[in-house]
Amino acid sequence: MVQALPPGAEEAEATLLGDIRVLDLADAKGIYCTKLLADLGADVIKVECPGGDPLRNLPPFYHDEPHPERSLYWFHFNTNKRGITLDLERAGGRALFRRLAERADVLVESYPPGHLASLGLDHASLSRLNPRLIVTSITGFGQWGHYKDFKVADITSLAMSGVMTLAGMPEDPPNSFWGSQAYHMGSVQATIGVLMALYERELSGLGQHVDVSLQEAASVTQETAMMHFDIKGHIRRRAGGRRSFPANGVYECADGHVFLSLIAGHGATWDDLLAWMAGEGKVGDLLEPQWQEVIAVVNDFRSLMALTVDAQQLNERLRVFQHIDSLVEAFLRSYTKKELYDAAQGRRIMLVPLSSPADLLASEQLAALSFFHQVTHAELGATLVYPGGPYNFSATPWRLRRRAPLIGEHNDEIYRRELGLSPPELQLLKAAGAI
Repeated sequence: MVQALPPGAEEAEATLLGDIRVLDLADAKGIYCTKLLADLGADVIKVECPGGDPLRNLPPFYHDEPHPERSLYWFHFNTNKRGITLDLERAGGRALFRRLAERADVLVESYPPGHLASLGLDHASLSRLNPRLIVTSITGFGQWGHYKDFKVADITSLAMSGVMTLAGMPEDPPNSFWGSQAYHMGSVQATIGVLMALYERELSGLGQHVDVSLQEAASVTQETAMMHFDIKGHIRRRAGGRRSFPANGVYECADGHVFLSLIAGHGATWDDLLAWMAGEGKVGDLLEPQWQEVIAVVNDFRSLMALTVDAQQLNERLRVFQHIDSLVEAFLRSYTKKELYDAAQGRRIMLVPLSSPADLLASEQLAALSFFHQVTHAELGATLVYPGGPYNFSATPWRLRRRAPLIGEHNDEIYRRELGLSPPELQLLKAAGAI
């Protein structure tokens, strides 16, 4: 595990976006975008309403004690950011924000279309103060069209993108994914948009407006559905967890689950799996002639492909496949994930463990990559373990440089030291509810 740098040390270390300042007005739809930018080294200033962002009230909480300064959700999505309080609905707050925007490179926001324009804080207005400013808007359906003013939630974006038609059991309604996946998809696309706009700014010297629709972002992530239609001319349907063919899918083992995929023409064959099962005395009757004929079908790529387009023949075969699959299930259930993985690797059989959070923390591979980072929370008297980044850079290392900010933690640092406000001015703004 890697220890985060002590306070103040981050300024001396080269980072990928170390010369970029980002103003963060994003809610749950875009908070992962600004996290990615902050973790790449950008100086991200999280702007919260006075009293704290509502996202601070999302569970889980440190030691299960609900408190706006103990939300693990908040901790995770706001690493490496500085934090200030500011009320954009008040004239004093808007005046301060314009001063911040004059010094910024990027603004990420997720307000409903038109809201910032009503405050005089949209891209058109702010670019007159700072022509180099890039404004990235993350909304449910974009800035135009009949749906632009619709309320949105993560499940709404997933449903209207078409992604949910692929999730769940065939006989059940479509299912949603766990973990705010549409928000993550939108944030990833927004981050790419910001980086592309920064690159273009090097050529033109001007910022621009980056418009991200969660519906669009999710619609381009439909796994192989588009390829299925292009190549086969049919629309993919939900398959759920059901296995159409033996030795293909998720199986229970002694300490969890593994994913096994024995596809004809790709690496190991059924002969390799049967030899493994026979060597352990768990092959049952699968070496007898009546089963060998059936296994030959799934062991041959052309026969298998022909079976997939013949619904009647497939249904007849499925009943026979159940016996074969039941023996595979019994065999795999006898061993741990590690035992199965190690043995399968030596036989070139595609079998991988389904890792739990505890498995990830104990992973030798992730330890070798220094994936997990320790971040000190002095106010909690604790050091917490955080997941690392999705990439590594040799010259500009990815690093968790600081924990998420406390409410208004950097007000003095930014308003007094950087904007030059006096203590009496700050007191007046605070009394007026602007900060």
